[in-house]
Amino acid sequence: MFIPATEHPMKELTKAEEEIMQILWKIEKGFVKDIIEQMPEPRPAYNTVSTIVRILEKKGFVGYTAFGKSHEYYPLIAEDNYKSFFLKNFMSGYFGGSFEKLVSFFARDNNLNVKELDQLMRHVKNDLNDETEQ
Repeated sequence: MFIPATEHPMKELTKAEEEIMQILWKIEKGFVKDIIEQMPEPRPAYNTVSTIVRILEKKGFVGYTAFGKSHEYYPLIAEDNYKSFFLKNFMSGYFGGSFEKLVSFFARDNNLNVKELDQLMRHVKNDLNDETEQ
C-alpha cells in the first residue's frame, strides 16, 4: 500500500501538512471531515484542510478512493519512512550529520547525568540490535 522510500522523491512537510499526515497515519484512511474531527480545538475550516490534503496528494504523500464527489484519503508514505527522511535532514542541517553531536547536544540541553546517558545509549544499542535481527 505504501510507496517504497527509494521510489519517492521525499520533501519536507510544512507544519500544517505534517499535522494532517500524523492524523492520516493514525486513522489510516478518512474523509476530510474525519481528519478535522481528530484535530484539536479550534478546528480549521473544511476548505483549509481540504486544500492541504490536495497539496499532500500533489506531493505524492496521500492517495484517495473516490466515492462520487467525495474522496477517502490514505497515506502513500509510511510514517517511519518520513521520520527517517526528516531526522536525516534535521541531523544534517543542525549537527553536520553526526549522531554523536546530536546526543551531546541533547545531553547538555537536558542536563543528563552519566547514568541517564548510559541508559539512553543502552536503549539505542538494543534498538539497533533488534533492527539487525529482523
